[in-house]
Formats: sequence, C-alpha cells, structure tokens
Amino acid sequence: MTKNKKVILDCDPGHDDAFALYLLLAAENIDLIAVTTASGNQTQEKTYGNAKKLLALAGREDIPVAKGFRKPIKHELTIAANIHGESGIDGAILPDIPIEEPKEKAIELMARVIQEQDEKVTIVATGPMTNVAIFLLAYPELHEKIELISFMGGACFGGNWSPNAEFNIYVDPDAADIVLKSGVPIAMFGLDVTLKAQFMNEDIDRVRQINTPVGRNFVGILEFFSTKIAQPFLAPSDHIEGQHLHDACAAAYIVDPSLFKMVPLNVAVNTAEGLNYASTIVDYNKKTGRKENALVGFDLDRTKFVELIIDSLSKF
Repeated sequence: MTKNKKVILDCDPGHDDAFALYLLLAAENIDLIAVTTASGNQTQEKTYGNAKKLLALAGREDIPVAKGFRKPIKHELTIAANIHGESGIDGAILPDIPIEEPKEKAIELMARVIQEQDEKVTIVATGPMTNVAIFLLAYPELHEKIELISFMGGACFGGNWSPNAEFNIYVDPDAADIVLKSGVPIAMFGLDVTLKAQFMNEDIDRVRQINTPVGRNFVGILEFFSTKIAQPFLAPSDHIEGQHLHDACAAAYIVDPSLFKMVPLNVAVNTAEGLNYASTIVDYNKKTGRKENALVGFDLDRTKFVELIIDSLSKF
C-alpha cells in the first residue's frame, strides 16, 4: 500500500493560497502535517490569522500553524494589498475565532515535523520563500529528508510586479536564490504556467452550487479576486481573462503531477538592484552550461485542473 505524501505548506493567504490549502486538505494521497505563514500578500499577523481561520473553516484546527519571519532577508516588506485587500483575503467571511500566538516559530515547526517523519517531506511554498530559505540554512542536516520543494514564483518570460519580476520573488529574491542553490529537488511554477491556470465565469458558477460554508466563502474569494484581473495589453477587446489561480499550481502538482508539463532547466535569481532586479533567469535554451536545478512548469491541463479544484471544494 502506497503511503500518503507528507506535506508542509508555507503560504501567505492570500486568495490563491486558500485554493492551494484546500487542494492539499482534500487530497486523499496527501497528509498535510503543518502550515507556516510567510509575509507577502499581507503582513505576518494577517497571513497567520487567515491561515488559522481557513483551517477552522475546514474543520482542521488539528493541523499545527506557526508564524514565519516578518520581513524578507535583506529588504523591507512589500505587500500586495492592492490585489488581496486589507485583510489579505477580502471577500471571504471566515470564522471569528481567537487567534493565539504559536508556541513554535515557523522554522522550528518545519524542523520538528520533518524529524518526526519516517519518510521524506514535501514543502509547498506559495508565498515569498523567506521561511523556507532560512530553514534550509538553519538545518542543513535535514536537507536529505526533503522530497521536493514545489514553489509558486518567478517566470521564464516577463513579470507581474515589475516588467521582469514576479511578486513572490520580488518580495524576497535573496530567499529564492538560497532555495534554488540548495541542491534540494525543486519544482517551479512561474507565470509561464500559472497565467494559464484560469478559473472562468462558468467555473465560478459551479462553485456557487456548493451550498456549504466553504463553497460560499470561495465564491466570495473568487468574486473579489475577479475585480483584480487585468486583461492582457495585446488581447482583443472581446477577450475574456479568467482568474489566475497561481498558487494552486504548486499544490496541484503534488496531488496530481500529470496535470502539468514540466521541463528540467537551470534557474537563477538576479538579486542585484536595477531593471532586472528579482527576475528569474531560466536557461530555456540551455546556453549557460549550468546544471539543471529545477523542474519548470510551462503548461497544464486546465480542464482537469478546474475539475480538481471543484472536487476538492465539494468535499467540505
């Protein structure tokens, strides 16, 4: 009998982080053993509270949650309140539960639960990777117990926070640089694939049919998020752009890798100030001679991706 995959989710909820969390909670082949929170979409206090409330909504308050670092390794924190709202997950009406301070720090929780497992653990990172990078530096002896780090961030072509930088990498490029140089197996889900992970109006209608507290919350999440979608500059006037469920890709890959087209490539991060600050340099044409250090996502089966999400939300 195949054992379930043991997974830690490091997230900054965040609308699309909520989808990543519920994909992992619902999957029959996944044991979500811990959640840690990053500073990114909103401040640490808000992302931690949102994670606790999302777990309470799912009836999974048994899963340990810990706060991560309040700011990136070298820079001041940039947040995305313009996208995710004042709460970090505007549009949801989450349970009003007391939010207690965690007894462990994020990297301490990561280390403890990894040490407790007989098998290797997968880390899914859907926010800036400050926690993951500092964990890797603090506990080098645990690298061999990591099966994979699956992260949402970066791009081979273009950016969404600057012309050349994706938001998660922009917030803490030094952390991403550490992770990609760690030697741990990596799967990268950048904008090249996540912009294709679209949730259309007809898909939202299907969520409306899930008449549960979870279904109603995710309708609110989707309706708020839909107001933040930008039509591509070169798209025709009648073009309809769906909601990009970026973070869900990093989790969906762990649930069902067959959904994605992945290519082994070398990925580096530009940490220097300038026009290319925080860009990910993906050796797409293999011109640098650098060793491949990541599986990079470039395409997905959108129909099956949507089905997985709908099925996951329907289980609560």
